[in-house]
Amino acid sequence: MATTAIQDSDALAVEVVNNADDFTAAFDCISEAFGRQVNDAIWIAFNPGWDTPEGRAAGAERLARRWQSTTTNNKGDPNTVFLKATLPDPSSSHPHQRRIIVGFAIWVQTSAVEGYGASSSAELSAADLEALHPGDKTEQRFVGQMLRSLVKRRVEFVAGKAAADPPCIMALDLCATHPGFQRRGVASRLVQWGLDEARRRGIPDATTEASSMGRHCYARLGFRPQGGDLVYEVDEEFADREKPPNLFMLYSSDI
Repeated sequence: MATTAIQDSDALAVEVVNNADDFTAAFDCISEAFGRQVNDAIWIAFNPGWDTPEGRAAGAERLARRWQSTTTNNKGDPNTVFLKATLPDPSSSHPHQRRIIVGFAIWVQTSAVEGYGASSSAELSAADLEALHPGDKTEQRFVGQMLRSLVKRRVEFVAGKAAADPPCIMALDLCATHPGFQRRGVASRLVQWGLDEARRRGIPDATTEASSMGRHCYARLGFRPQGGDLVYEVDEEFADREKPPNLFMLYSSDI
């Protein structure tokens, strides 16, 4: 896996997270984008209390646990890669000595074939659902159904690659830029890192579930929409709940 930081003339650096201490700042960055800025119903359902100290700590801990449980493929590469984008802290009297996280992304190598990536699944365990919403079966059903709908196209695409060479893809699982640092190329750098890593691994296909805000960035980098916005298959009791528009997008390259 590539480990060299990508930098630009603005001193933006993109690098792999290698310290659990980064996840508090990473969660704050994600919260500002998906929670406060766009009020994304799926993300909020997965991060209850995100705007409270307790919810913030729990969200950072979930990221850290996922990072700590990362598996490797049959070549020794991590199946899940956590990326941070940092800039010099503009509030510091010595900005070049202190950097802050302004963007965050998760890339996943996924496959239906053992050894070629993380398992492609649209299901959360009963224990995971209970941990998110203790005793609240309604919210647990909502989270499960929304996740299943969100990644349905990805799961189908991965299953269709089982006989391919290689039988895997890279999936951009999450990409967020702090609103105060948007339109500075942060998301583009995080996405390009993953596309470059996919090429290094010999994987021609990458996918993402793109929000209305992110899809324009992905299109500029070569992702193409596969059909219209995703359809959320949920029970009637959730029909009136807000559901964020997401679009399944595919990047394919000749390696």
